[in-house]
Amino acid sequence: MTPDRPFLARPDLLGSFGMCASTHWIASAVGQAVLERGGNAFDAAVAAGFVLHVVEPHLNGAGGDLVGLFAPAGQPPLTLAGQAPAPRGATIEHFRAEGLGLVPGAGALAATAPGAVDAWLLLLRDHGTWEVAEVLDYAIHYARNGHQLLPTAAATIDRVAALFRAHWPTSADLWLTKGRAPEAGEIVYNTAYAETLDELCRHSVGETRAERIDAVRHAWSHGFVADAIDDFVANTPHRHSTGTDHRGVLNREDLADYTASYEEPVQGAFRDTRIVTAGAWSQGPVLLQTMAILDGYSNEELELSTGGGVHRVLEALKLALADRDAYYGEDIDPSVLETLVSESYASERRVLIGDAASRELRPGLVPGGLAPFRPPLVRAGDEESDPTVGEPTVSAAGVTRGDTCHIDIIDRWGNAISVTPSGGWLQSSPTIPSLGFALGTRLQMTWLDEASPSALLPGRRPRTTLAPTLLLREGSVVSALGTPGGDQQDQWQAVYLVRLLAEGKTPQEAIEAPAFHSTSFPQSFWPRDWEPGGAVVEGRLGAEVIENLRQRGHVVTLCGDWSLGRLSAVSRNPATGLLSAAANPRGGQGYAAGR
Repeated sequence: MTPDRPFLARPDLLGSFGMCASTHWIASAVGQAVLERGGNAFDAAVAAGFVLHVVEPHLNGAGGDLVGLFAPAGQPPLTLAGQAPAPRGATIEHFRAEGLGLVPGAGALAATAPGAVDAWLLLLRDHGTWEVAEVLDYAIHYARNGHQLLPTAAATIDRVAALFRAHWPTSADLWLTKGRAPEAGEIVYNTAYAETLDELCRHSVGETRAERIDAVRHAWSHGFVADAIDDFVANTPHRHSTGTDHRGVLNREDLADYTASYEEPVQGAFRDTRIVTAGAWSQGPVLLQTMAILDGYSNEELELSTGGGVHRVLEALKLALADRDAYYGEDIDPSVLETLVSESYASERRVLIGDAASRELRPGLVPGGLAPFRPPLVRAGDEESDPTVGEPTVSAAGVTRGDTCHIDIIDRWGNAISVTPSGGWLQSSPTIPSLGFALGTRLQMTWLDEASPSALLPGRRPRTTLAPTLLLREGSVVSALGTPGGDQQDQWQAVYLVRLLAEGKTPQEAIEAPAFHSTSFPQSFWPRDWEPGGAVVEGRLGAEVIENLRQRGHVVTLCGDWSLGRLSAVSRNPATGLLSAAANPRGGQGYAAGR
């Protein structure tokens, strides 16, 4: 170690063949194995994605959703949209009739049709080269032969064990061992999910590869999977996060209606780099808004070893996140989104950042007289809630209950992909026993208020927090990156980009540097609370910086020194073709692999 080079818990990987980075070492190894066997980045991502269903079941599942950004070599980037809309029966009137003021954080009433599986298979059909059975073989292996349970997964099961025993017996049957939660490191199996994948493979019939993959997609959305979901939801009222029992509304027609799709992404800039995200049905434009505001500061003003630098980033994030709840949603007017991510609007917002922390929710006013939606503001702790259910992410108090998953892959041909799969957590709703997975609860992103741009409406996608990112220079992909973390995803990515592009750190250095985020906005997850002026920081940020933040009025919550963010990234130098990868050491499960 040289004096000017910090100690790193993970190396910056360098090579020319292919790079895979993810939130679990097995997924990264599987991705690399596919590359070694001649598959491309998209084959590798699909194989790794199904493996994540098995090895990180508390963070994603086959009943969940995903958002991806990818770019075939030499082609412009696209969004892979794996988020289904609200079911036909998911109306505000129905939820109110059930006595609810918010969509629950756990329970099938908050479920959309599973979106991730169809999205993975669509990507495989159009941009991969392998057959379905080849990519699913890895996930089938770990589901049938077992894998060591992560400490975080064991802790999650332990937290919900009483719920499983009392109210979700099908989940107890799958996840409890003689009524107890399994220990960390214990070998666990999911034979039902292995059989589900095997059955999907048996439907891979047709003259062409595309026909075979579409036949598997049909078996998922119109066949035995859809039938099992319809039967279970219709006949299984169960406990929700509200402490009350409800029956879901998702049915086979909702699954048959849904297909994953490709969409044009949205772009912004910071310094000399283009930033590519999904549209405003995701959280992605928050990153674009934040970086546009920060682009007006000098590198010295953004130095994150100072209280002033951290303060400016926190305040920019709060302004962008206030606009998220005011304007984001699937039906956003394109001109409104164009305004929100523009340099001129960023300049208007930047002047609101003073020396003191704001404790207000301050959405901007866009041209045309559109009034910003203002969500109800509930202080953290003011509502009774069950902390063991809902989306497993970082709470307003800074307590980490888990989060979600992420994969980045780039291959020797220049294909690049960044995907954030989520939902269908083992603790999100009861296990469907014949399938071996649970449904997701993404509808908790919606409001039971018709005035909201993300109001619950049948056929409309909930505004998701999933936000993978691509970086471009001169039209070429130079990096694919992202992180789990719910509302924190774009926040941690903003901190990473400041360290990478303003401070000049390497990707691994930027990932390992102390992280922080704001909680001064309504959270996306039930019970939708907030902490005015809240700032959650790792202690490694330093006593002097933390004290400066408190003097500025930030309500600082100290977390562990290595507790925030699960970023990973892969990169490519267009001039040399050199590839690199970096992964998060926090929690000891994220790794990169490559050569």
